[in-house]
Amino acid sequence: MKIDVIGLGYVGLVASACLAEEG
Repeated sequence: MKIDVIGLGYVGLVASACLAEEG
């Protein structure tokens, strides 16, 4: 479960970074 949470958190950060660069 810890790995899943960390994975989702990492994906969220990457997605946020991509959106920030695009926006």
